[in-house]
Parts: sequence; C-alpha cells; structure tokens
Amino acid sequence: MADSGNPRVVIAGAGFGGLSAARALSRSRVDVMIVDRNNYHTFLPLLYQVAAGELEPGDVAYPVRTILRKIPNARFAMAEVERVDLAGRVVETDGPDIPYDFLILATGTVDYFLRVPGGPEHAFSLKTLEEGIALRNHILGCVERADHEPDAENRQSLVSFAIVGGGPTGVETAGALAELMQGPLAKDCRNLDFDQARIVLIEATAALLPTLPEPLGVYAEKRLREMGVEVRLESLVDRIMPDLVYLQDGTEIPACTTVWAAGVQGDPQAEASGLPAAHRGRVAVLPTLQAPDHPEVYVIGDLAHFEQDGSPLAMVAQVAMQGGVAAAQNIQRQLAGQEPLPFRYKDRGTMATIGRNQAVAYAYGRTFTGFPAWLLWLSIHLFYLIGFRNRLLVMINWARHYFFREHAACRILPSEQVPPARAAQRDSGRGASADDEEQVAPE
Repeated sequence: MADSGNPRVVIAGAGFGGLSAARALSRSRVDVMIVDRNNYHTFLPLLYQVAAGELEPGDVAYPVRTILRKIPNARFAMAEVERVDLAGRVVETDGPDIPYDFLILATGTVDYFLRVPGGPEHAFSLKTLEEGIALRNHILGCVERADHEPDAENRQSLVSFAIVGGGPTGVETAGALAELMQGPLAKDCRNLDFDQARIVLIEATAALLPTLPEPLGVYAEKRLREMGVEVRLESLVDRIMPDLVYLQDGTEIPACTTVWAAGVQGDPQAEASGLPAAHRGRVAVLPTLQAPDHPEVYVIGDLAHFEQDGSPLAMVAQVAMQGGVAAAQNIQRQLAGQEPLPFRYKDRGTMATIGRNQAVAYAYGRTFTGFPAWLLWLSIHLFYLIGFRNRLLVMINWARHYFFREHAACRILPSEQVPPARAAQRDSGRGASADDEEQVAPE
C-alpha cells in the first residue's frame, strides 16, 4: 500500500461484507486495501447451480479488481490471511505483511462437521467455487460410471445423493439435483433408469427451513416430495462413508455423493489472532461491531457473533452487507473524533427456491409461495449479481432451462482434484463465507 499519509484501512475478505465496506469508504480520505485468497468475488447464493450444471463457474464469479475500478482509493492484494498481529497492527499473510490503522475482518466461516466421523473426508461442501466445480465433476462422473455399471445395486448407489441439512442451501440443492436427474441427464443417458435415482434430504429438526415460518417449511417439504426427493426429518447423521451414510437410528442410506449443508464455524484465524471466540469460533463483538479491547478492529458478516433482540443474527448476506456499511461509517466517525454508533440490522426477509415455478419467501412480515415467490427470487438474485455480462449469461441460461429443460454446463471440467472438504481447509482451517440461508436481498 502506497504511503499517501492517509489512514490505512485493511479489509480481509472480498465477500459481500468486505465489498460493501469498501464502497462505503470510497469517498473517505483513507487508503483501502482488500485482501483475499482469490482475485474474484463469488456469488455464493447461486453456487449450487454450478454444482448442478445449470450455470458455468464464470457466471457466478467476478474479478475483484474490476469491481474496484469505481473505488479510486481501494487496492487489492491476492494473499492468504494467516493471522493478525493485534499489538503491532499488522495482517500477516502468506506474502508480505500488511500494516493497518483500521481493520475490517470479513473472512467468514468454514464447515463444522459436528464431529461426524467421515464428514471432512467424504462429504462435499458448497462454500467456494472450487468446491462447486468439484461437486459437479463428481456428480457427472458418477452418472458416467453408472451408465456402464453392470451391477444394479452399484448402479443405483452411483445415482443416489444424500444432502445433510434442510436449510435453504440443502433445499435448493435437493431441488436442483432432482431437476438435473429428471431433465437433461434422463434425456442424454438413455441406458439409465433415473426413476431409480434417489435423493435424500436429511434434517435434524422437525421441519425444513427451520428459521422460516412453519408453513413455508411444510410447503417446501411437500414440493420436494412431489419432485421425488425423500425428506427425512428429525434424523441425525452418525457417520459418512464414501458410498454410505449411517443415521443414528440405524438407517443406512447408500449414496456415492454426500453434500454437507449443515454446520459452520468461525474462521480459525480469528481465534489464532487472539480475538475472543463465542459460539463455534465466531468472534464476540461489541454493539458497534468492534472487537473487545481493539477499537480499531471491526468484525462483520458470518465471522461476527452479534446478538439483536436477544438472539444472534443469522449468517446471511444482508447481515454482512449492512455490517460492512456500518463498520465503514463508524471508522469515518472515529476519524472525525466521534464515537462509533451501535449496529442495528434491518431484516429484509429470507427466501429459497425449490424448483421450476416453486419457491418460498418471507419478507416484511408476509409469506410468499409458488410462482410469485419464484419470480421474486429470480428478480432479487439478478439484481444483486455483480456485472452486466454475468447477469446476461445467467438470464440466458435460466431461460434455456425454463423453456427447454436444458442445463448449460453438464460437462466434467478438467481441473486439479479437490477433495470434498478440501484438504487445504482441513490443514489450515481456512474457508469461505457460509451461506446457510438466503435473504430477499441475497449474499
């Protein structure tokens, strides 16, 4: 970062929270440095569509440097944040150390497998673009193997899927896989009987979408069952094997693909830096989003444990975006010699799509289901998707899928093998932001 004499604000993480903070600081007399392990921003709410072959990876990724063209005081560094030296006010990376006067931590969460044996080794995650591509390659590879598998039992296992977690991510992934099996793959793989394909959605509580009003969860369950998805409520996973999922009630679910959409925990680098940890490693922040005893450090988004009206805020996009703006405004107040203001989250609602013409939404105290909710879901996601090209391509691919029931990206891409839960994540504890829920204004 060039020494212009202006205060230096470092933002760790180029997700929705970090970019919102950078935009809010664009007119301030500060130098902003965004640090991220990738040089692109991933639109996480549509990552499951990459895994299901509905969208290309490039449709949900946008270069960070292109985003920063309209923020003249912002720069970008592609680096892995390893820890923060709070006393020295330095962000330590796998490259050069980056000093700061103010720091905004927006590094998100990593998967938490609830101590389920075999979870990190055999379950696929949907937190990064690499994982979305790896899951798609695996799904299509299983179908290709099943097309020439002589043993009926092995063939059915290859086209069987277990999804752990009945929140929006799990519901959307289950619906997308059902449409993939019943649509383009059924037409292309004529030797396979996809009526034998099995998609099992496993939820620990008594209803799907447990954070939404109960009627929406009931509606989602009904629609998924109509699409051929087997929904198992009040079911806990005991262990995960490469081709089997064992439940605690003794049930065995043959499945060569297990998708983990259940638990997350805070990025371990925050605790390694000495920041106070709350539930599952998230940082317990002050009402102003500042870290205790460090007024120059702000923690936002999924990494922050912030309670409002007696309950912790959900790990969703709008919380991160509003938190990024609030942190930027409080930094400006500090520079002006004023006290930071408490953060107050304004809930704009939550939504999830189930499949063709089917979705659920809760906004401003009202519930929506079916086609109106589906149109709302489409509109909001297109609006918040970054980049005109990406919006155009996504809209074209959605139209192709809607009118012709064709997927745009049913291809196994040549890529480096990425283990389901990513060996790098297991070794270093690093990962990307969680997307357990989607909002009316999504991540």
